[in-house]
Amino acid sequence: MKVLCTICARAGSKGVANKNLRLINGLPLIAYSLQQAIETKLFSQIAVSSDSSEIRATALAHGATFVVDRPAQMASDTAPKLPAIRHCVETSEKEFGKFDIVVDLDATAPLRIAEDIIGALELLKQTSADNIITGTPAHRSPYFNLVETDSNGIVHLSKPLPESVSRRQDSPECFDMNASIYVWKRDALLNNQSLFAPSTRLFLMPRERSLDIDSQADFEMVEWMMSKGATS
Repeated sequence: MKVLCTICARAGSKGVANKNLRLINGLPLIAYSLQQAIETKLFSQIAVSSDSSEIRATALAHGATFVVDRPAQMASDTAPKLPAIRHCVETSEKEFGKFDIVVDLDATAPLRIAEDIIGALELLKQTSADNIITGTPAHRSPYFNLVETDSNGIVHLSKPLPESVSRRQDSPECFDMNASIYVWKRDALLNNQSLFAPSTRLFLMPRERSLDIDSQADFEMVEWMMSKGATS
């Protein structure tokens, strides 16, 4: 079985400038995802897609086996990620032939560990799922303390239940997508436009390994957690 790892890392970032190359505890941010991919020993190839030649060169220096020049229209602030992943897969297959499974690692989620990647892939193999997403127990519940305002500015629960609950623990369990790991059967990725399929499953990760770097505060928190060994 041929498994491809993709890592998509564009040059632009509003929250943290040039974050994929920024040093965190002595290594470029993107290097952590590459190290984790290598540690799993799961992948036939590890492909990094980027619109930045510097990111592509850094990726090769830290273990990527293939790099893809990401088209500019797939690298803007508003561009969705799925087309970039598909482009990376299709470009990689021109070089290496067809893959069976694709695992995408978000370059801005460095706190995952190799066992998380292995576990998500195993969940795909052991179930009838076409794809796996990762998440962590939600901080807020749409049934209890997540609210919306209507057109008149009136506040109401996002998903009210027929009978109200007085404790969050009594409401249906909810999860935050952490965008850390995505696993697909290859054809499911290339032939569907949505992340969610009728058979999509969730692989649960702890909160301490689920932080995604989207701001300077996130960056500093991750760096502190790494320095304290708080994610192992």
